[in-house]
Amino acid sequence: MSGNLFFTGLSGLGVARTALVTTAHNTANVYTAGYSRQVAQVSTNSAISSGSGYIGSGARVTTVTRSYDRYLTAQLASAQSTSAALASYGTQINRIDSLLADKTAGLSPLMQNFFTAVQGVANTPADSAARQQLISSAQSLSSKFRSTDQYLSDLNESVNDQISGSVEQINTYAGKIASLNQQIGMMSAVAGGQPPNDLLDQRDQLVSELSQIVDVKVLEQDNGKYNVFIGSGQSLVVGDRAATMKAVPSSADPTRTAVALVGLAGNVSELKDDVLNGGSLGGLMSFRAQTLIPTQNAIGRLSIALASAFNDQHQLGVDLNGALGKDFFTTAAPGIFSNARNAGNMVLTSAISDANQLTTSDYSVEVQTGTPKYVVTRLSDKQVIGSYDDTDFPVSFDGVTVSAASGTAQSGDTFLIQPTRTGARDMEVTVLDPAKVAAASPVITGNKNGNQGSGALGKATIDSAYPASPLAANVTLSFDGATNTLSGFPASSAITVTLADGTVSNYAAGTPVPYTAGARISFDGINVSLSGAPATGDTFTIGKNTGGVSDGSNALLLGALQRKATVGGGTTTFNGAYSQLVSQVGNRAMEIKVAATTQDSVTGQIKASQQSISGVNQDEETANLLMYQQMYQANAKVIQTASTIFDAILGIRS
Repeated sequence: MSGNLFFTGLSGLGVARTALVTTAHNTANVYTAGYSRQVAQVSTNSAISSGSGYIGSGARVTTVTRSYDRYLTAQLASAQSTSAALASYGTQINRIDSLLADKTAGLSPLMQNFFTAVQGVANTPADSAARQQLISSAQSLSSKFRSTDQYLSDLNESVNDQISGSVEQINTYAGKIASLNQQIGMMSAVAGGQPPNDLLDQRDQLVSELSQIVDVKVLEQDNGKYNVFIGSGQSLVVGDRAATMKAVPSSADPTRTAVALVGLAGNVSELKDDVLNGGSLGGLMSFRAQTLIPTQNAIGRLSIALASAFNDQHQLGVDLNGALGKDFFTTAAPGIFSNARNAGNMVLTSAISDANQLTTSDYSVEVQTGTPKYVVTRLSDKQVIGSYDDTDFPVSFDGVTVSAASGTAQSGDTFLIQPTRTGARDMEVTVLDPAKVAAASPVITGNKNGNQGSGALGKATIDSAYPASPLAANVTLSFDGATNTLSGFPASSAITVTLADGTVSNYAAGTPVPYTAGARISFDGINVSLSGAPATGDTFTIGKNTGGVSDGSNALLLGALQRKATVGGGTTTFNGAYSQLVSQVGNRAMEIKVAATTQDSVTGQIKASQQSISGVNQDEETANLLMYQQMYQANAKVIQTASTIFDAILGIRS
């Protein structure tokens, strides 16, 4: 009897000791990241049969378990991944938002200063100081375009570096998880299947930290080992083996760093940016695709549109030397990249055909079998905008012309076209001599002093046809009242008459045309309007402007470009396009901020739920310590009682 009592007390003493050690372990790890509260699971020993029935023989600890909810843990990892992605995105986009929204040092005030300087030349075309001010303002504007592009390019390099750093971290975590998988399997086998709780916590903590870099999916095998997947199901960890990720130049665009997965068999596959969701890496990928690249393209488009429109109008004027204007700004050529994995050797070239039609998108040209052979996709909205064959080249779309320079393409080859990416980077002022600012119109109009009627020929305007057919000699127009016609037009080109209601009539070169007051008459790229009621024999002259010292009519037209819709297919002005960009980035930054705040709240709630199960409560553990201490003392008393009974029995026998 005393023997059974002794061993029963001893078993209780062992249970109390294990419970005390477990509680002490919980208390020691109250602030350990990822630690799950452990609980000693106690069950009764098998009862002993006797004539009086079954008599209990004490208790034992069957195992020590974690207070752990697999689904809450997975949910928390997913929520943390989303929070990290939004935080990463928000940090980056705020840098662009601050750059664009600067009201004192941004592009908007410099564009205003530039067009103010243009107006100054229009007001005082003979003033060399006004002309120099125009050149200086243009240089400041082009410098700001270049510095803005450089800032965005540096940001792209920073994103590339952060992607490389994230890849190194992922490889480190993957290796540690695979190593823990191996250790957990070995220690569980040595302990007869008992769970190595601390190692399990360490592994879950590593998965949690990994999920804050990239979104992961975890599948637990029957043997307790984790398989970890990223992206669209690519294996990162399989049991004891870990794959390796590499940061590599994108095969489509070498200016971007892409992520490649080195599989367990050694095969290297470049992952698409949009498959890496969640975590700081996913946030970087989303920021680059959704904000950084479109912003750089938008700034480039704005610079190209401004430079092209200004150049076109500047070429329609004459400088102080009487020479036609040249390009005032340089304009960038579209960038085009052959995919590094292309099997063919085709080389494509591209040029801007209409700056007014440019978008902020990049384009993909994919070669396929069959007809049509080439498919052009606008990457901003994934829309196919054209299908072509070899005989169709050169082809044009969205203001860009693409030509096949040489070589042959193979099915599966792809090309990336970036029409506006370097537009701001390559903007320079080419007119540095104030005298070469083409502020004057190349033609001047006049009314003969001896005219008898009230007809008056207004100032001439020039269109793009004029530089190709400059006025060779003065033109004198005569009015014939009997036939109500004007004659004297040169025989170089046809004549077009446009009435106020929009009616257009064409006449052969050199022939008289009917006169309608206020109608616009166009020939050789020259546009004039005659108003009033001329008399028979009245003459009007159109001559070549050889000096242009006091003429600022072309500068007026240059200044008018500020209010003209010349961006986005004629939908907005320069300032309008920039304001749209600032608004888009600002709104997106606010969306990310609000989403991040909401997601952080959700993550906090999930973490609180998870910690209510797995976290260590110091007050609860203190109470457990007292309880198990009393249990230990009570079982020690049982053993002491058993010893006293045993001694009494020995005394009776003696």
